[in-house]
Amino acid sequence: MSALDDIATLKKRMGETIIGQKDVIDRLVIGLLANGNLLIEGLPGLAKTRAVKAMAKNLEADFSRIQFTPDLLPSDVTGTEVYHQSGGAAEFRFEPGPVFANIVLADEINRAPAKVQAALLEAMEERQVTVAGTTHKMPPLFIVMATQNPIEQEGTYPLPEAQMDRFLMHVQVLYPPVEDEVEVIRLVRGEDHAGNTGAKSERPPAIPQDAVFQARAEIGKIHVADAMDRYFADLVQATRTPGAISQDLGRWIEIGASPRGSLALDKCSRAHAWMNGRDYVDPVDVRAILNDVLRHRIALSFEAQGDGMTPDQVIDEIAAQVALP
Repeated sequence: MSALDDIATLKKRMGETIIGQKDVIDRLVIGLLANGNLLIEGLPGLAKTRAVKAMAKNLEADFSRIQFTPDLLPSDVTGTEVYHQSGGAAEFRFEPGPVFANIVLADEINRAPAKVQAALLEAMEERQVTVAGTTHKMPPLFIVMATQNPIEQEGTYPLPEAQMDRFLMHVQVLYPPVEDEVEVIRLVRGEDHAGNTGAKSERPPAIPQDAVFQARAEIGKIHVADAMDRYFADLVQATRTPGAISQDLGRWIEIGASPRGSLALDKCSRAHAWMNGRDYVDPVDVRAILNDVLRHRIALSFEAQGDGMTPDQVIDEIAAQVALP
């Protein structure tokens, strides 16, 4: 079985337990293939945590969930040096924290204070953790998937721009259509019935990690034309000099995207093209992931907020104004 078949199987299995969130599943898989961290935002009860768990369950990977709370400490995330004494000898040994896993779910990340959020920065960017002067490497397959609720105000600590920029994509989870919600009701009812009766269904073998690494190698060979590279750069540059594009954009955007935005467009576009069976990047791939890549990398002005503009609406206007390659 090819890597593309394995990834298609992973998406299919996730879709069997996550009803009505096809776009979210696609974004989670793109993040996995592009080797980037994801911020997943949505109202309570929209299966954010369930989606990440579904990926981990169907992938040959160690899964760790960290529930972020206001009293959490950095060592609760990264691990700490523990004093061991045995046979007359004593030493400090490093006890790894829950961040040392393949898929790390940082649940409600905005409920922990800044020092705990900062504990994730080195792991997310450098793929390592430094404790007591010693650096500990993360496993080869490592991805942080953080969730947050947009309506929570009391007891939350908004993520700083520097940390937001380290997320490859900002994925928004929306309410499912009513038809899909009917299927959700039936799915959960069936799961409850199986749990109450003790019925156990045989789980198919998990997708091996090698499939992910093979997919990443194939994605690295996807052809990206020079014109597409310029298109990535033009889109990001438009967020920095919006007044040169249109008067409205100049009023709406206060801070533009960093070069990480261009790099993310490249990685995610190639992953999207590969998942759709193409060996080259097309503008349709860029448009498919553009909002997810840029919505957390631009800061809107008070004027934009007064006009009722959202980041997605502003990004759509940029896409309409910037010339296609």
